Amino acid sequence: MEPRYKIPVSVLVVVHTPALEVLLLERADRPGFWQSVTGSQDEEGEALHATAVREVKEETGLDAARYELTDWKRENRYEIYLGWRSRYAPGVTHNDEHVFGLQVPQKVEVTLEPREHLRYEWLPWRDAAERVFSWSNAEAIRELPQRAQKAPEGPAT
Repeated sequence: MEPRYKIPVSVLVVVHTPALEVLLLERADRPGFWQSVTGSQDEEGEALHATAVREVKEETGLDAARYELTDWKRENRYEIYLGWRSRYAPGVTHNDEHVFGLQVPQKVEVTLEPREHLRYEWLPWRDAAERVFSWSNAEAIRELPQRAQKAPEGPAT
């Protein structure tokens, strides 16, 4: 049986309230490393919106269809950390990350997947941008005030 490698196409979903409080998750495999919801496509060609909905459900227990999920039409290409490259096919060194926002009406309780995350916190956007370990996650959170001021485009497709 051939090993199953991660696909180097992922989503980053910034979950936030109208007051710009941001949900952060602490990684189980790297305590002290905080991030927004992230995850890779399950199969080649999986729609990015479907990847975002699935990852939000898997990592937080939230049904993204009940809230406002928006494709920010932002793509980041970054080098995969050396320690995580073994998860990908030989020779894969970069990942393409697509950014989404998910607005919930207020801070909500989430149900963590314990193999992935240890705990969660809701933080004001500036504090959240400082806490995350990923530069692309920090940039996305710093864009939140401008993104939240735009008129909603409706659900991403």
